[in-house]
Amino acid sequence: MAILPENPDSPVWAREDAFPDSPNGWGWVDSKKKSHPCDSLESLTTAIRDDRDASVALVWSPGHPKMILPEELKGMGDALRTARARWTHDDLNSATHKLRWFGLVLAVLSAYSFYTSFARNGQIADLFPRLQLALRTMLGSTQAGLALLLFVIFAFIPWYQARKRGKQLGQWTEAGIAEAAPTIRFETWLERQKAPFTQIFLGLIALVGLVQLLPSDGLAAAGLVKERYLHGEWWRLLTAPFLHGNIVHFLMNAAGLLYLGKRLEVFARWPHLPLVFLFAAVIGGEASARFVAAPSVGASGGLMGWLGFLLVFETLHKSLVPRRARRRLAAGVALTAFIGLIGYRYIDNAAHAGGLAAGMLYALIVFPPSSSPHRPRSTVADRIAGSTALAVLVAAATLAAWRISIGDPG
Repeated sequence: MAILPENPDSPVWAREDAFPDSPNGWGWVDSKKKSHPCDSLESLTTAIRDDRDASVALVWSPGHPKMILPEELKGMGDALRTARARWTHDDLNSATHKLRWFGLVLAVLSAYSFYTSFARNGQIADLFPRLQLALRTMLGSTQAGLALLLFVIFAFIPWYQARKRGKQLGQWTEAGIAEAAPTIRFETWLERQKAPFTQIFLGLIALVGLVQLLPSDGLAAAGLVKERYLHGEWWRLLTAPFLHGNIVHFLMNAAGLLYLGKRLEVFARWPHLPLVFLFAAVIGGEASARFVAAPSVGASGGLMGWLGFLLVFETLHKSLVPRRARRRLAAGVALTAFIGLIGYRYIDNAAHAGGLAAGMLYALIVFPPSSSPHRPRSTVADRIAGSTALAVLVAAATLAAWRISIGDPG
């Protein structure tokens, strides 16, 4: 791949000019890019110390021509530790509250399933076989299974992460802050980048999601119904990724799409965004058709392709992204596998695995290893192929919306 003629020493996010020019005096910028001037260094220190929701993204001072992170401003250690301790405490309280309520719902649904089965099989005289049957019914309950999945995703995992951050507070020394600063700088810089093609993807799944609100059987009309796909309706491989089973499914995929898509678009360039998604969605859909009998929908195959692509691409270009940020991608794979294990009855693990493998393979084939800290530059061939793949995906989303709107003709 060709390389841009940029600064030969640092990746783009690590350069001094990665962030905007500093205004006069002191101040800070929030996550929405709104500026908040301060009248002194003490006032800025107070704003950092009293930050309750990590809204202080960047700061400026007379000694720095460019904005920097709060972690990069000398003398902010105590203020940062105080703010971090407060965030951890608040997050843990919120997660503990969710843990209790989701746990209560899970316990009630499980107990109800167990009790109804136990009562329904009163004709069984022996207590032990009757208890065994009730237990199997409870473990196989759809309501209890979904409650367990939601408990893990929205309660247990946030609680575990908050506990882990609490244990790490002791490491938040001056040395610990300096070690964490590159990863924070990378994530802050990435958050501020524009990713128009990622927004196009979000618009496509949102459009089809709105059409799914119509009184029509979207799954039958455009989902990956395996029997119909295997009997010639090949286009379902392309339409199914734009449908979602419910609002939670849509929101989770939308969040993953925004982060992974932006990261891929910014570092590997936009043509590979539709190319990887299309390749991974097709391979993931094919794996689902071969190994899972139930119909399936969702962008997860393509998103797992993006994740697999980034894992390999960033490993091949180690100077592009800080090591800690790359490790978070690996943690994302482990977390997805864990959730897939818990919710195996509702989650298409074959599509996830197929998409992940496809994205990794794409990166291995297309991108050679590089020690350069610079982002690869897209070629004319890349842009032609990317435009073609994007056109195919736009057509697929349009076809999905049209078929849902007219209903399944059978």
